[in-house]
Amino acid sequence: MTTAHEGRRLSPLRVTLATLLLGGLVAAGVVSVQAWASAQVTTSEDPWFAGYVDATATPAFAFENPATEESQDVVLSFIVASSDDGCEPTWGNAYGLDEAAESLDLDRRIARLEQRGGGIAVSFGGLTNDELSTVCTDDDALLKAYRSVIERYDVTTIDLDIEGDDLADERGGERRAEAIAALQKERRDADEHLAVWLTLPAATFGLTEEGTTAVQQMLDAGVDIAGVNAMTMNFGESREKGETMAEASIRSLTQTHRQLGVLYELSGTELSDATLWRKIGATPMLGQNDVKTEVFGLDDARELNTWAVKKGLGRMSVWSLNRDVSCGPNYVDLTRVSDACSGIEQGEERFAKLLGDGFDGRAMLSAGRVTTSEPTDPSDYVDDPATSPYTIWDEESSYLKGTKVVWHRNVYEAKWWTKGELPDDPVLNEWETPWTLIGPVLAGEKPIEMPTLALGTYPEWEGMSAYEKGTRVLFEGIPYEAKWWNTGESPEAYSSDPDSSPWVPLTADEIAEIAEAGAPTP
Repeated sequence: MTTAHEGRRLSPLRVTLATLLLGGLVAAGVVSVQAWASAQVTTSEDPWFAGYVDATATPAFAFENPATEESQDVVLSFIVASSDDGCEPTWGNAYGLDEAAESLDLDRRIARLEQRGGGIAVSFGGLTNDELSTVCTDDDALLKAYRSVIERYDVTTIDLDIEGDDLADERGGERRAEAIAALQKERRDADEHLAVWLTLPAATFGLTEEGTTAVQQMLDAGVDIAGVNAMTMNFGESREKGETMAEASIRSLTQTHRQLGVLYELSGTELSDATLWRKIGATPMLGQNDVKTEVFGLDDARELNTWAVKKGLGRMSVWSLNRDVSCGPNYVDLTRVSDACSGIEQGEERFAKLLGDGFDGRAMLSAGRVTTSEPTDPSDYVDDPATSPYTIWDEESSYLKGTKVVWHRNVYEAKWWTKGELPDDPVLNEWETPWTLIGPVLAGEKPIEMPTLALGTYPEWEGMSAYEKGTRVLFEGIPYEAKWWNTGESPEAYSSDPDSSPWVPLTADEIAEIAEAGAPTP
Protein backbone atom coordinates (compact mmCIF):
# COMPACT_ATOMS: atom_id res chain seq x y z
CA MET A 1 0.00 0.00 0.00
CA THR A 2 1.18 3.45 -0.83
CA THR A 3 1.97 5.83 1.96
CA ALA A 4 2.63 9.51 2.16
CA HIS A 5 6.06 8.74 3.53
CA GLU A 6 8.55 9.09 0.67
CA GLY A 7 5.90 7.73 -1.69
CA ARG A 8 6.64 4.28 -0.33
CA ARG A 9 4.28 1.41 -0.72
CA LEU A 10 3.89 0.05 2.80
CA SER A 11 2.62 -3.44 3.14
CA PRO A 12 0.91 -4.89 6.19
CA LEU A 13 3.10 -7.18 7.99
CA ARG A 14 2.64 -9.70 10.58
CA VAL A 15 3.68 -11.18 13.71
CA THR A 16 3.18 -10.29 17.22
CA LEU A 17 5.70 -11.22 19.72
CA ALA A 18 5.47 -10.26 23.24
CA THR A 19 7.57 -10.23 26.27
CA LEU A 20 6.62 -9.13 29.72
CA LEU A 21 8.48 -7.10 32.30
CA LEU A 22 12.06 -6.72 31.51
CA GLY A 23 14.64 -4.19 31.63
CA GLY A 24 18.21 -3.29 31.46
CA LEU A 25 20.30 -1.77 28.75
CA VAL A 26 23.85 -2.85 28.17
CA ALA A 27 26.58 -0.34 27.59
CA ALA A 28 26.35 -0.68 23.83
CA GLY A 29 22.72 0.34 23.92
CA VAL A 30 21.39 -3.10 23.12
CA VAL A 31 18.39 -4.25 25.13
CA SER A 32 19.17 -7.29 27.22
CA VAL A 33 15.77 -8.90 27.11
CA GLN A 34 15.23 -12.06 29.08
CA ALA A 35 12.67 -13.74 26.89
CA TRP A 36 9.61 -14.29 29.01
CA ALA A 37 8.08 -16.48 26.33
CA SER A 38 10.96 -18.90 26.05
CA ALA A 39 10.86 -19.48 29.80
CA GLN A 40 7.11 -20.01 29.66
CA VAL A 41 6.21 -23.70 29.56
CA THR A 42 2.46 -23.25 29.10
CA THR A 43 1.21 -23.04 25.53
CA SER A 44 -1.96 -21.06 24.96
CA GLU A 45 -4.47 -21.65 22.20
CA ASP A 46 -6.10 -18.24 22.71
CA PRO A 47 -6.22 -16.06 19.57
CA TRP A 48 -4.17 -12.89 19.76
CA PHE A 49 -4.11 -9.38 18.33
CA ALA A 50 -1.10 -7.27 17.44
CA GLY A 51 -1.07 -4.26 15.14
CA TYR A 52 1.75 -3.51 12.76
CA VAL A 53 3.94 -0.51 13.48
CA ASP A 54 6.15 1.04 10.81
CA ALA A 55 9.25 1.57 12.91
CA THR A 56 10.85 4.08 10.52
CA ALA A 57 7.81 6.13 9.49
CA THR A 58 7.69 9.88 10.02
CA PRO A 59 6.25 11.11 12.31
CA ALA A 60 7.45 8.43 14.71
CA PHE A 61 4.72 6.37 16.34
CA ALA A 62 4.94 5.98 20.11
CA PHE A 63 4.19 2.27 20.26
CA GLU A 64 5.79 2.16 23.72
CA ASN A 65 2.78 4.07 25.07
CA PRO A 66 -0.19 1.89 23.99
CA ALA A 67 -3.39 3.87 23.43
CA THR A 68 -5.57 0.83 24.19
CA GLU A 69 -5.18 -2.51 25.92
CA GLU A 70 -5.40 -4.16 22.49
CA SER A 71 -2.30 -2.21 21.37
CA GLN A 72 0.06 -3.58 24.00
CA ASP A 73 1.60 -6.06 21.56
CA VAL A 74 2.97 -4.83 18.24
CA VAL A 75 4.57 -6.20 15.11
CA LEU A 76 7.54 -3.99 14.33
CA SER A 77 8.33 -3.69 10.64
CA PHE A 78 10.33 -4.04 8.51
CA ILE A 79 13.69 -5.74 8.74
CA VAL A 80 15.19 -5.72 5.24
CA ALA A 81 18.56 -6.10 3.58
CA SER A 82 20.96 -3.18 3.43
CA SER A 83 21.49 -1.84 -0.07
CA ASP A 84 25.23 -1.76 0.72
CA ASP A 85 25.45 -5.32 2.08
CA GLY A 86 22.67 -7.76 1.20
CA CYS A 87 23.44 -9.89 4.26
CA GLU A 88 23.17 -7.02 6.75
CA PRO A 89 19.74 -6.64 8.39
CA THR A 90 18.42 -3.08 8.67
CA TRP A 91 15.23 -1.30 9.62
CA GLY A 92 13.75 -0.17 6.32
CA ASN A 93 17.18 0.10 4.69
CA ALA A 94 17.51 3.31 6.68
CA TYR A 95 19.00 2.20 9.99
CA GLY A 96 21.29 -0.64 10.98
CA LEU A 97 20.33 -2.33 14.22
CA ASP A 98 22.82 -0.26 16.23
CA GLU A 99 21.83 2.90 14.36
CA ALA A 100 18.17 2.32 15.19
CA ALA A 101 19.08 2.04 18.86
CA GLU A 102 20.84 5.38 18.70
CA SER A 103 18.76 7.42 16.25
CA LEU A 104 15.31 6.01 16.99
CA ASP A 105 15.93 4.94 20.61
CA LEU A 106 14.33 1.73 19.41
CA ASP A 107 15.83 -0.67 21.94
CA ARG A 108 14.94 1.57 24.86
CA ARG A 109 11.37 2.02 23.59
CA ILE A 110 10.96 -1.75 23.24
CA ALA A 111 12.18 -2.14 26.82
CA ARG A 112 9.67 0.49 27.94
CA LEU A 113 6.83 -1.35 26.18
CA GLU A 114 7.85 -4.54 27.96
CA GLN A 115 7.94 -2.73 31.31
CA ARG A 116 4.31 -1.85 30.67
CA GLY A 117 3.37 -5.47 30.02
CA GLY A 118 3.55 -5.43 26.22
CA GLY A 119 5.83 -7.07 23.72
CA ILE A 120 6.95 -7.19 20.12
CA ALA A 121 7.19 -9.45 17.15
CA VAL A 122 9.50 -8.58 14.28
CA SER A 123 8.44 -8.52 10.66
CA PHE A 124 10.89 -9.19 7.85
CA GLY A 125 10.26 -8.06 4.28
CA GLY A 126 7.54 -5.74 3.05
CA LEU A 127 7.03 -4.40 -0.45
CA THR A 128 9.47 -1.53 -0.72
CA ASN A 129 12.90 -3.05 -0.07
CA ASP A 130 14.65 -6.41 -0.43
CA GLU A 131 13.91 -9.19 2.05
CA LEU A 132 17.20 -10.68 3.22
CA SER A 133 16.92 -14.01 1.38
CA THR A 134 16.37 -12.28 -1.97
CA VAL A 135 19.85 -10.71 -2.05
CA CYS A 136 21.87 -12.61 0.56
CA THR A 137 22.92 -15.71 -1.38
CA ASP A 138 25.41 -17.01 1.21
CA ASP A 139 23.47 -19.58 3.24
CA ASP A 140 25.60 -19.21 6.38
CA ALA A 141 25.48 -15.42 6.24
CA LEU A 142 21.72 -15.46 5.72
CA LEU A 143 21.18 -17.70 8.74
CA LYS A 144 23.47 -15.43 10.77
CA ALA A 145 21.48 -12.36 9.69
CA TYR A 146 18.14 -13.80 10.78
CA ARG A 147 19.67 -15.06 14.02
CA SER A 148 21.18 -11.67 14.87
CA VAL A 149 17.76 -9.98 14.74
CA ILE A 150 16.02 -12.65 16.79
CA GLU A 151 18.74 -12.69 19.43
CA ARG A 152 19.07 -8.92 19.65
CA TYR A 153 15.36 -8.35 20.29
CA ASP A 154 14.86 -11.72 22.01
CA VAL A 155 11.67 -12.46 20.14
CA THR A 156 9.87 -15.77 19.96
CA THR A 157 7.61 -14.86 17.03
CA ILE A 158 8.66 -13.58 13.64
CA ASP A 159 6.62 -12.46 10.69
CA LEU A 160 7.79 -12.97 7.12
CA ASP A 161 5.96 -10.40 4.98
CA ILE A 162 6.68 -11.63 1.49
CA GLU A 163 5.28 -9.74 -1.48
CA GLY A 164 6.17 -8.14 -4.79
CA ASP A 165 9.51 -9.13 -6.30
CA ASP A 166 10.49 -11.06 -3.16
CA LEU A 167 7.45 -13.31 -3.56
CA ALA A 168 8.20 -13.89 -7.25
CA ASP A 169 11.81 -14.95 -6.50
CA GLU A 170 11.49 -18.73 -6.23
CA ARG A 171 15.16 -19.38 -5.45
CA GLY A 172 15.11 -16.69 -2.79
CA GLY A 173 12.05 -18.37 -1.32
CA GLU A 174 13.90 -21.66 -1.10
CA ARG A 175 16.86 -19.99 0.65
CA ARG A 176 14.46 -18.32 3.05
CA ALA A 177 12.71 -21.57 3.89
CA GLU A 178 15.97 -23.46 4.44
CA ALA A 179 17.39 -20.73 6.68
CA ILE A 180 14.22 -20.42 8.76
CA ALA A 181 13.99 -24.20 9.11
CA ALA A 182 17.58 -24.33 10.39
CA LEU A 183 16.98 -21.45 12.78
CA GLN A 184 13.78 -22.94 14.15
CA LYS A 185 15.56 -26.27 14.71
CA GLU A 186 18.37 -24.47 16.54
CA ARG A 187 15.88 -22.78 18.82
CA ARG A 188 13.88 -25.91 19.56
CA ASP A 189 17.02 -27.96 20.20
CA ALA A 190 17.89 -25.32 22.81
CA ASP A 191 14.36 -25.56 24.31
CA GLU A 192 13.49 -22.13 22.97
CA HIS A 193 10.51 -21.13 20.84
CA LEU A 194 10.30 -19.64 17.37
CA ALA A 195 6.86 -19.16 15.88
CA VAL A 196 6.95 -18.35 12.15
CA TRP A 197 4.07 -16.53 10.47
CA LEU A 198 3.88 -15.95 6.73
CA THR A 199 2.15 -12.72 5.73
CA LEU A 200 1.03 -12.93 2.13
CA PRO A 201 -1.08 -10.95 -0.36
CA ALA A 202 -4.59 -12.30 -0.84
CA ALA A 203 -7.43 -11.75 -3.28
CA THR A 204 -11.02 -12.78 -2.65
CA PHE A 205 -10.11 -16.17 -4.16
CA GLY A 206 -7.44 -16.63 -1.50
CA LEU A 207 -3.67 -16.70 -1.88
CA THR A 208 -2.08 -16.19 -5.27
CA GLU A 209 -0.16 -19.01 -6.92
CA GLU A 210 3.09 -17.39 -5.76
CA GLY A 211 1.67 -17.23 -2.24
CA THR A 212 0.80 -20.92 -2.12
CA THR A 213 4.28 -21.67 -3.46
CA ALA A 214 5.80 -19.72 -0.57
CA VAL A 215 3.82 -21.80 1.94
CA GLN A 216 4.77 -25.02 0.15
CA GLN A 217 8.45 -24.07 0.25
CA MET A 218 8.29 -23.63 4.02
CA LEU A 219 6.51 -26.94 4.56
CA ASP A 220 8.90 -28.76 2.21
CA ALA A 221 11.88 -27.37 4.13
CA GLY A 222 10.43 -28.65 7.40
CA VAL A 223 9.38 -25.31 8.89
CA ASP A 224 6.61 -25.65 11.44
CA ILE A 225 4.69 -22.54 10.41
CA ALA A 226 2.51 -20.96 13.06
CA GLY A 227 0.18 -19.79 10.35
CA VAL A 228 -0.60 -17.72 7.28
CA ASN A 229 -1.59 -14.10 7.74
CA ALA A 230 -3.63 -12.88 4.77
CA MET A 231 -3.41 -9.25 3.70
CA THR A 232 -7.12 -8.62 3.36
CA MET A 233 -6.87 -5.36 1.44
CA ASN A 234 -6.60 -3.85 -2.04
CA PHE A 235 -8.77 -6.56 -3.60
CA GLY A 236 -9.18 -4.74 -6.90
CA GLU A 237 -11.04 -6.64 -9.62
CA SER A 238 -11.48 -9.75 -7.48
CA ARG A 239 -13.96 -7.85 -5.31
CA GLU A 240 -17.51 -8.18 -6.57
CA LYS A 241 -19.68 -5.18 -7.28
CA GLY A 242 -21.50 -4.10 -4.13
CA GLU A 243 -19.41 -6.39 -1.92
CA THR A 244 -18.33 -4.72 1.31
CA MET A 245 -14.72 -4.86 2.42
CA ALA A 246 -15.74 -7.09 5.33
CA GLU A 247 -17.54 -9.49 2.97
CA ALA A 248 -14.57 -9.55 0.58
CA SER A 249 -12.21 -10.18 3.51
CA ILE A 250 -14.32 -13.06 4.79
CA ARG A 251 -14.41 -14.63 1.33
CA SER A 252 -10.64 -14.25 1.05
CA LEU A 253 -9.97 -15.82 4.45
CA THR A 254 -12.35 -18.71 3.79
CA GLN A 255 -10.47 -19.57 0.60
CA THR A 256 -7.10 -19.16 2.33
CA HIS A 257 -8.27 -21.63 4.99
CA ARG A 258 -9.21 -24.14 2.27
CA GLN A 259 -5.87 -23.66 0.48
CA LEU A 260 -3.88 -24.12 3.67
CA GLY A 261 -5.72 -27.38 4.34
CA VAL A 262 -4.80 -28.62 0.86
CA LEU A 263 -1.16 -27.63 1.32
CA TYR A 264 -0.92 -29.51 4.60
CA GLU A 265 -2.68 -32.51 3.07
CA LEU A 266 -0.20 -32.53 0.19
CA SER A 267 2.64 -32.38 2.72
CA GLY A 268 1.26 -35.47 4.49
CA THR A 269 -0.16 -33.66 7.53
CA GLU A 270 -3.86 -33.95 8.28
CA LEU A 271 -5.31 -31.10 10.34
CA SER A 272 -8.81 -30.42 11.60
CA ASP A 273 -10.78 -27.39 10.43
CA ALA A 274 -10.46 -25.84 13.87
CA THR A 275 -6.66 -26.22 13.87
CA LEU A 276 -6.47 -24.72 10.38
CA TRP A 277 -8.52 -21.73 11.48
CA ARG A 278 -6.05 -21.18 14.35
CA LYS A 279 -3.36 -21.03 11.66
CA ILE A 280 -5.12 -18.22 9.80
CA GLY A 281 -4.53 -14.54 10.48
CA ALA A 282 -6.11 -11.43 8.96
CA THR A 283 -4.63 -8.00 8.39
CA PRO A 284 -6.94 -5.39 6.91
CA MET A 285 -5.66 -1.98 5.88
CA LEU A 286 -7.73 0.31 8.03
CA GLY A 287 -9.57 3.20 6.43
CA GLN A 288 -8.59 4.23 2.91
CA ASN A 289 -6.89 1.45 0.97
CA ASP A 290 -4.50 1.99 -1.93
CA VAL A 291 -7.39 1.21 -4.29
CA LYS A 292 -9.35 4.46 -4.13
CA THR A 293 -12.76 2.77 -4.21
CA GLU A 294 -11.90 0.52 -1.29
CA VAL A 295 -12.42 1.84 2.23
CA PHE A 296 -12.30 -0.47 5.23
CA GLY A 297 -14.57 1.30 7.68
CA LEU A 298 -15.53 0.88 11.30
CA ASP A 299 -18.58 -1.24 10.42
CA ASP A 300 -16.32 -3.49 8.33
CA ALA A 301 -14.08 -3.91 11.37
CA ARG A 302 -17.02 -4.91 13.56
CA GLU A 303 -18.35 -7.42 11.01
CA LEU A 304 -14.95 -8.97 10.35
CA ASN A 305 -14.22 -9.24 14.07
CA THR A 306 -17.54 -10.95 14.83
CA TRP A 307 -16.97 -13.50 12.08
CA ALA A 308 -13.30 -14.07 12.98
CA VAL A 309 -14.02 -14.70 16.66
CA LYS A 310 -16.79 -17.14 15.76
CA LYS A 311 -14.56 -19.02 13.32
CA GLY A 312 -11.65 -19.14 15.74
CA LEU A 313 -8.98 -17.29 13.73
CA GLY A 314 -5.62 -17.54 15.44
CA ARG A 315 -4.61 -13.92 15.06
CA MET A 316 -5.82 -10.52 14.00
CA SER A 317 -3.67 -7.61 12.98
CA VAL A 318 -4.01 -4.26 11.25
CA TRP A 319 -1.98 -2.10 8.96
CA SER A 320 -1.19 -0.06 10.82
CA LEU A 321 -1.32 1.33 14.34
CA ASN A 322 0.44 4.41 12.93
CA ARG A 323 -2.74 5.08 10.95
CA ASP A 324 -5.37 4.33 13.61
CA VAL A 325 -6.61 7.91 13.98
CA SER A 326 -8.61 10.41 11.93
CA CYS A 327 -6.64 12.75 9.69
CA GLY A 328 -6.27 16.34 10.81
CA PRO A 329 -7.85 19.34 9.06
CA ASN A 330 -4.66 20.05 7.12
CA TYR A 331 -4.77 16.68 5.39
CA VAL A 332 -7.02 17.57 2.47
CA ASP A 333 -6.95 14.64 0.03
CA LEU A 334 -8.31 11.75 2.06
CA THR A 335 -8.14 9.36 -0.92
CA ARG A 336 -4.34 9.67 -0.83
CA VAL A 337 -3.09 7.09 1.64
CA SER A 338 -1.25 8.48 4.64
CA ASP A 339 0.99 6.49 6.95
CA ALA A 340 -0.11 8.66 9.89
CA CYS A 341 -3.93 8.61 9.66
CA SER A 342 -6.73 6.45 8.29
CA GLY A 343 -8.39 8.79 5.80
CA ILE A 344 -11.83 8.38 7.42
CA GLU A 345 -13.57 10.00 10.35
CA GLN A 346 -13.13 7.72 13.37
CA GLY A 347 -14.12 10.03 16.20
CA GLU A 348 -12.94 8.45 19.43
CA GLU A 349 -13.11 4.90 18.04
CA ARG A 350 -10.02 2.85 17.28
CA PHE A 351 -9.72 0.00 14.81
CA ALA A 352 -7.35 -1.78 17.20
CA LYS A 353 -10.09 -1.96 19.82
CA LEU A 354 -12.78 -3.10 17.36
CA LEU A 355 -10.63 -5.73 15.66
CA GLY A 356 -8.88 -6.86 18.84
CA ASP A 357 -12.10 -7.54 20.74
CA GLY A 358 -12.16 -11.23 21.70
CA PHE A 359 -8.53 -11.79 20.72
CA ASP A 360 -7.38 -12.01 24.31
CA GLY A 361 -4.31 -14.22 23.92
CA ARG A 362 -0.68 -13.24 23.59
CA ALA A 363 1.67 -14.17 20.78
CA MET A 364 4.38 -15.25 23.19
CA LEU A 365 2.06 -17.78 24.79
CA SER A 366 1.31 -19.46 21.48
CA ALA A 367 4.90 -19.47 20.22
CA GLY A 368 5.60 -22.88 21.70
CA ARG A 369 2.76 -24.64 19.92
CA VAL A 370 3.97 -27.54 17.77
CA THR A 371 1.97 -28.71 14.77
CA THR A 372 1.04 -32.37 14.93
CA SER A 373 -1.01 -34.39 12.49
CA GLU A 374 -4.60 -35.06 13.48
CA PRO A 375 -5.61 -38.18 11.55
CA THR A 376 -9.33 -38.87 11.43
CA ASP A 377 -11.15 -42.15 11.64
CA PRO A 378 -12.06 -43.23 8.08
CA SER A 379 -15.40 -44.44 9.39
CA ASP A 380 -16.31 -40.81 10.04
CA TYR A 381 -16.47 -40.28 6.29
CA VAL A 382 -18.60 -43.26 5.26
CA ASP A 383 -21.72 -41.98 3.48
CA ASP A 384 -25.04 -43.61 4.32
CA PRO A 385 -27.84 -43.15 1.76
CA ALA A 386 -30.37 -43.32 4.59
CA THR A 387 -28.89 -40.22 6.26
CA SER A 388 -27.80 -38.28 3.17
CA PRO A 389 -30.02 -35.48 1.85
CA TYR A 390 -28.79 -35.99 -1.73
CA THR A 391 -27.50 -38.90 -3.78
CA ILE A 392 -23.97 -40.03 -3.00
CA TRP A 393 -21.41 -39.06 -5.63
CA ASP A 394 -20.54 -41.83 -8.07
CA GLU A 395 -17.51 -41.90 -10.35
CA GLU A 396 -19.52 -43.32 -13.27
CA SER A 397 -22.34 -40.77 -13.09
CA SER A 398 -22.41 -37.39 -14.78
CA TYR A 399 -23.78 -34.31 -13.08
CA LEU A 400 -25.29 -31.18 -14.55
CA LYS A 401 -24.66 -27.68 -13.24
CA GLY A 402 -26.57 -27.15 -10.00
CA THR A 403 -26.72 -30.84 -9.06
CA LYS A 404 -26.09 -31.49 -5.37
CA VAL A 405 -24.39 -34.64 -4.10
CA VAL A 406 -23.06 -36.03 -0.84
CA TRP A 407 -19.44 -37.10 -0.50
CA HIS A 408 -17.51 -37.91 2.68
CA ARG A 409 -20.32 -36.49 4.81
CA ASN A 410 -20.34 -33.14 2.99
CA VAL A 411 -22.75 -31.64 0.47
CA TYR A 412 -21.30 -30.35 -2.82
CA GLU A 413 -22.92 -28.55 -5.75
CA ALA A 414 -21.74 -28.83 -9.36
CA LYS A 415 -20.61 -25.55 -10.94
CA TRP A 416 -20.74 -27.05 -14.42
CA TRP A 417 -21.23 -30.45 -16.08
CA THR A 418 -18.85 -32.95 -14.57
CA LYS A 419 -18.12 -36.66 -14.50
CA GLY A 420 -15.49 -38.61 -12.58
CA GLU A 421 -14.04 -35.58 -10.74
CA LEU A 422 -13.85 -36.02 -6.98
CA PRO A 423 -15.78 -33.38 -5.05
CA ASP A 424 -13.01 -33.20 -2.42
CA ASP A 425 -10.07 -33.35 -4.82
CA PRO A 426 -7.28 -31.29 -3.14
CA VAL A 427 -6.91 -28.37 -5.56
CA LEU A 428 -5.36 -25.07 -4.50
CA ASN A 429 -7.58 -22.83 -6.62
CA GLU A 430 -11.37 -23.01 -6.56
CA TRP A 431 -11.62 -22.66 -10.35
CA GLU A 432 -9.77 -25.97 -10.73
CA THR A 433 -12.70 -27.99 -9.39
CA PRO A 434 -16.25 -28.28 -10.76
CA TRP A 435 -17.58 -28.59 -7.21
CA THR A 436 -18.49 -26.07 -4.54
CA LEU A 437 -18.52 -27.25 -0.94
CA ILE A 438 -21.88 -26.23 0.57
CA GLY A 439 -21.37 -27.67 4.06
CA PRO A 440 -21.56 -30.83 6.13
CA VAL A 441 -24.40 -33.33 6.28
CA LEU A 442 -26.31 -32.41 9.42
CA ALA A 443 -27.34 -34.73 12.20
CA GLY A 444 -30.77 -36.25 11.63
CA GLU A 445 -30.94 -35.50 7.90
CA LYS A 446 -32.83 -37.82 5.58
CA PRO A 447 -32.95 -38.11 1.78
CA ILE A 448 -34.76 -35.15 0.27
CA GLU A 449 -37.86 -36.44 -1.43
CA MET A 450 -38.60 -35.20 -4.91
CA PRO A 451 -41.88 -33.26 -4.86
CA THR A 452 -44.64 -34.97 -6.81
CA LEU A 453 -47.83 -33.97 -8.61
CA ALA A 454 -51.23 -35.60 -8.51
CA LEU A 455 -52.00 -38.32 -11.07
CA GLY A 456 -53.58 -36.80 -14.12
CA THR A 457 -51.65 -33.54 -13.93
CA TYR A 458 -49.58 -34.84 -16.84
CA PRO A 459 -49.78 -38.12 -18.78
CA GLU A 460 -47.92 -41.10 -17.36
CA TRP A 461 -44.74 -41.89 -19.25
CA GLU A 462 -45.12 -44.82 -21.67
CA GLY A 463 -42.14 -46.62 -23.15
CA MET A 464 -43.68 -47.07 -26.61
CA SER A 465 -44.76 -43.44 -27.05
CA ALA A 466 -42.81 -40.73 -28.87
CA TYR A 467 -42.34 -37.39 -27.14
CA GLU A 468 -41.58 -34.01 -28.68
CA LYS A 469 -39.25 -31.46 -27.09
CA GLY A 470 -41.06 -29.66 -24.23
CA THR A 471 -43.55 -32.47 -23.53
CA ARG A 472 -44.19 -33.11 -19.86
CA VAL A 473 -44.94 -36.49 -18.29
CA LEU A 474 -45.22 -38.07 -14.85
CA PHE A 475 -42.88 -40.86 -13.83
CA GLU A 476 -43.64 -42.31 -10.39
CA GLY A 477 -45.38 -39.05 -9.58
CA ILE A 478 -42.38 -36.87 -10.50
CA PRO A 479 -42.87 -34.49 -13.46
CA TYR A 480 -40.26 -34.51 -16.23
CA GLU A 481 -39.87 -32.40 -19.36
CA ALA A 482 -38.39 -33.66 -22.64
CA LYS A 483 -35.22 -31.87 -23.72
CA TRP A 484 -35.51 -33.28 -27.26
CA TRP A 485 -37.57 -35.76 -29.26
CA ASN A 486 -37.28 -39.27 -27.87
CA THR A 487 -38.97 -42.62 -27.59
CA GLY A 488 -38.33 -45.53 -25.24
CA GLU A 489 -35.99 -43.41 -23.06
CA SER A 490 -37.00 -43.80 -19.41
CA PRO A 491 -36.85 -40.67 -17.18
CA GLU A 492 -35.34 -42.95 -14.54
CA ALA A 493 -32.00 -42.79 -16.41
CA TYR A 494 -31.71 -39.10 -15.52
CA SER A 495 -30.43 -39.87 -12.01
CA SER A 496 -27.38 -41.76 -13.29
CA ASP A 497 -26.66 -39.84 -16.51
CA PRO A 498 -28.44 -36.46 -16.56
CA ASP A 499 -26.43 -35.15 -19.49
CA SER A 500 -27.37 -37.93 -21.88
CA SER A 501 -30.94 -38.31 -20.67
CA PRO A 502 -33.59 -36.64 -22.87
CA TRP A 503 -35.54 -35.88 -19.70
CA VAL A 504 -35.05 -33.33 -16.95
CA PRO A 505 -37.17 -33.19 -13.77
CA LEU A 506 -39.02 -30.01 -13.02
CA THR A 507 -37.61 -27.99 -10.16
CA ALA A 508 -39.27 -27.84 -6.76
CA ASP A 509 -40.29 -24.24 -7.43
CA GLU A 510 -41.88 -25.16 -10.77
CA ILE A 511 -43.75 -28.07 -9.18
CA ALA A 512 -44.98 -25.88 -6.32
CA GLU A 513 -46.22 -23.27 -8.79
CA ILE A 514 -48.07 -25.89 -10.84
CA ALA A 515 -49.60 -27.48 -7.74
CA GLU A 516 -50.75 -24.09 -6.47
CA ALA A 517 -52.31 -23.20 -9.82
CA GLY A 518 -54.14 -26.52 -9.86
CA ALA A 519 -53.59 -27.02 -13.55
CA PRO A 520 -50.67 -27.97 -15.80
CA THR A 521 -48.66 -25.27 -17.49
CA PRO A 522 -49.02 -25.54 -21.29
